[in-house]
Amino acid sequence: MFQPNGVPSTDDEILTVMDVARFLRVPKSTVYKLARVGELPASKIGKHWRFLRRDIHEWMHSRSQQG
Repeated sequence: MFQPNGVPSTDDEILTVMDVARFLRVPKSTVYKLARVGELPASKIGKHWRFLRRDIHEWMHSRSQQG
């Protein structure tokens, strides 16, 4: 989705491993592991993992509901 000025909304923002690690406050190795085993919603593009901000928020929300 795009805002009226043509800029993607933050929900559709594509994040890197470093972005997700910073957001979740975990090491990059944890993000790689969770993505590799399919626990964290991610897409692999070539050698690089990419994440949608919206998916990470939903993933966090679903985990907090399990407790």
